Amino acid sequence: MKSHDFSGKIVITGATGLVGSHVAAEARRRGLEVVALVRPSADTSFLESIGAKMVTGDMHDRKALSVLCREASRVVNCAGRVGDWGKIADFRRDNVDALAILLDEASKAGVGRLIHISSLGVYEPRDHFGTDENTLPAINSLDAYTRSKTEAEIMLLAYAGSSSGLFEANYGGQRVMLPYAQKVLRASELPPRDRLTQAVVLRPGFIYGERDRTVLPKLSHALRSKRFVFFGPGTQVMNSTYAGNIAQAVFLALGNSEAAGQVFNLTDGARVSRREFVGEVAKKLGLEVPKASIPLAIAWPLATTVHEIARLIGAKNPPVINKARYKFLGLHLDFSIAKAKSILGYVPDSDWRTLLARSI
Repeated sequence: MKSHDFSGKIVITGATGLVGSHVAAEARRRGLEVVALVRPSADTSFLESIGAKMVTGDMHDRKALSVLCREASRVVNCAGRVGDWGKIADFRRDNVDALAILLDEASKAGVGRLIHISSLGVYEPRDHFGTDENTLPAINSLDAYTRSKTEAEIMLLAYAGSSSGLFEANYGGQRVMLPYAQKVLRASELPPRDRLTQAVVLRPGFIYGERDRTVLPKLSHALRSKRFVFFGPGTQVMNSTYAGNIAQAVFLALGNSEAAGQVFNLTDGARVSRREFVGEVAKKLGLEVPKASIPLAIAWPLATTVHEIARLIGAKNPPVINKARYKFLGLHLDFSIAKAKSILGYVPDSDWRTLLARSI
């Protein structure tokens, strides 16, 4: 592991979100100047409270991104569209196209390194038992979100590697490209020789933590309304990742000379089942721990059928059960973080019960 501290200005996109706010807080703790991209309608009270500076705009605003990246040494991209339902075009616009604009503006500004927050969802939608980064991301994904995250990863790694003549993403010697990622890459405003060459991809799993406005609130609502149902026995392992652990990994990657061009799996390093995690949430909220479950043999065909019907009729809201929710609730998701530990020196806080209580 080769790392060093750095000083100066750090740019964060998605800083009003769960991961981005933790990265911003850690940066300020380290005495770094933080400049965050914020939408006009965003709640910036937390960023204001920690003394972060802000540039108003969004990920499609080249002028705002140009101002954002000015004189920055490092960029951390935490922005993106998330969700288990929606049109692929919308996810691509916000997760792939927007990243390409940021890369061009960061390159023009002379940014040294960019850290991109991806997702363990890029792997094939199957049971995982210690899967590591030697396994390539899935070419075909169950949902628009994970498809766009895969394309974004591939586009980013190819972009950062293009100065040497490589126009494919390099995953440990294996080269990969997808049509949409290639299309976006070719639309870059910059020739390969002018593009930044140091990019790092971090892949967290199920993210939780303080300032979560999505996952835990939805889970809490399902528990309060007694609508939560396990898929299968509920003993399947989760890939839970505390946002503070992700922030730790970000700063390890920012200063590590061996991390450029690499991808890293991130979890809390604890084997936590769905029943344990959901049960702990219920207990902290003073609610009954759910017992109902749908057998896996029924859950998958049911999820597939309902998903396709909803898609065909153009449903704007996700059905109660769909392919992405089957992946979240039904699959065994155990991923190796040995590479992050070895190269980055990543030592996550594995006391998930305390971290979850703090989050709730």
